[in-house]
Amino acid sequence: MTRSEAADALVVIDATVHVTPSQTVRGDLWVEDGRITHVGPRGKESRPSQARVIDVDGAFVVPLLVDTAVHARPEDQRGGYDLTPGNPATFAVTRERVSESRIRQMLVLQPHDLLAVVVSGHVEAWQGEPTRPAGTATPGDELQRWHGVWVDDSRELEQHLLPDGRYTETRHGRTDAYTGRYWVRDDHITYLDDTGFWAFGELIDGVLHHAGFVMHKRPTAG
Repeated sequence: MTRSEAADALVVIDATVHVTPSQTVRGDLWVEDGRITHVGPRGKESRPSQARVIDVDGAFVVPLLVDTAVHARPEDQRGGYDLTPGNPATFAVTRERVSESRIRQMLVLQPHDLLAVVVSGHVEAWQGEPTRPAGTATPGDELQRWHGVWVDDSRELEQHLLPDGRYTETRHGRTDAYTGRYWVRDDHITYLDDTGFWAFGELIDGVLHHAGFVMHKRPTAG
């Protein structure tokens, strides 16, 4: 599979799919037009035509969610994170077995374990590497809404999302405690820290949720 920003059709074969953080099924996961069309053992259905095929040999497909973001949504919308037909194709594929608590609270993945990151059907990372330069815009997204300083005062965190696609975090007064690159698509953010791990977050109603942090954007001076 070659690197590409978009995947019109994607077939993940022989995966252990976390349909929810606690429920798994062995089989395939198919994606068309940014949404999941099939999960589980293959029946008589035909795979999407001209799909990119990834045979993962039992690797784990996990939804990209954070519990604080899930609970920020109305109750009738919380099932939108499940990896079920009709839902957005937003997930990671990893060789590492991932617990329910990690999926819910702080999903961090190492590049050597990461096969793919998919957001709304677009392949954001492949074989542990990003598929596009940090700081590049995607159709319909306004990068400016992400740029700035995001603060969780209760956890003494400041996350600076810079226009060049870099980020830096101040934690408990320690500047540059974490630094790296980030990518955004729709309301999702994908981080690659300079120390080598991948992490994830989501923006809901102007609040950034990431690894248990609930961050509000600091107003700019003037």
